[in-house]
Amino acid sequence: MTEEDDQGYRWETEYEKTWEVLQEDAEGSLQASIDELVHKAKRRKQLEKITNVRLGMMRHMFIIIDMSSAMDDQDLKPSRLVCSLKLLEHFIEEYFDQNPISQLGIIVTKNKRAEKITELGERACQGEPSLQNSLELAMQTLRHMPGHASREVVCIFGSLTTCDPGDILETIKLVGESNIRCSMIGLSAEVRVCRKLCSDTNGRYTVILDESHFKDLLNQHTSPPPAMMNTESSLIRMGFPHQQLGSDKDKPAITTGYFCPQCKSKYCELPIECKACGLTLVSAPHLARSYHHLFPLDQSKEVPVTDFDPGFNIYCYACQGQISEQSVYRCVKCKNLFCIDCDIFIHDTLHSCPGCASSRNTQTAEAVFT
Repeated sequence: MTEEDDQGYRWETEYEKTWEVLQEDAEGSLQASIDELVHKAKRRKQLEKITNVRLGMMRHMFIIIDMSSAMDDQDLKPSRLVCSLKLLEHFIEEYFDQNPISQLGIIVTKNKRAEKITELGERACQGEPSLQNSLELAMQTLRHMPGHASREVVCIFGSLTTCDPGDILETIKLVGESNIRCSMIGLSAEVRVCRKLCSDTNGRYTVILDESHFKDLLNQHTSPPPAMMNTESSLIRMGFPHQQLGSDKDKPAITTGYFCPQCKSKYCELPIECKACGLTLVSAPHLARSYHHLFPLDQSKEVPVTDFDPGFNIYCYACQGQISEQSVYRCVKCKNLFCIDCDIFIHDTLHSCPGCASSRNTQTAEAVFT
């Protein structure tokens, strides 16, 4: 039984008076209380991140989008489909920013069928979805991925039914045997077959509360998941080509490209797998941007303002602004103080402490001059 099952349903717990948390400021505005709740939620997500685990860095993911008639419902404005596409555009951009050496594909299901697409665009919602056809279409590609790669499926499901041509339980069994992790984001209510799919493949099954919660659940899949127990460990041969100019000066746009260091094949962009020799071609910044997943930045220590002398003005080391919150955040290594906004930006976006980086630069400069 998973941890989510132990917690039970929200309506079974004691009702929470969440409105008592909001308090007006001197000007009668609630924005300060709302910002504080948002910051605390982001801080709590940072502390919940699991460290010192093996991650699947080279990810191969398929996103399955339900485009049945259920996606025309307007409980999400202006409709479930439009809201999903809007959030997916942001998710795909963030996915490739956080996982530059990974791959992503999109499958839509409607009219009891499933098909691969290459562009996100609004299409007509028709008929019923077919979860079995979608899984089999994704499995046709993912099962041939290397053993060291992370195979994932994330399904956005708005319907309460699925019309399948065969026994979907057999398909779920094959998906699990192929080491494919399936996660579901439900837009309406919990469906038993979706719960079984996620539990049997070590995925996550969640149901949204609103658009903001939908965005948070989707963004959780930007970080690499823990690798499965039977994931292979092997050395991966990679090439690091540099952008080179060809000898034809009249056509610089055509002759400029990345040349495979092994077979000299030319490609327009990276990362890519060489079609001629099969070598994985990446750039050094791509691997550097994946580094923070393996070695995340240490969490800052929260320090109450009351621990400082009365009348002592506290300034953020990053933005140089005076800190007026009840708590400040101190780096465990360089001991510099940061405000909540800068601390969240450092851990979510920058992935590097400015204080530690500047101290290293100072030590390097002193070593050079001495």
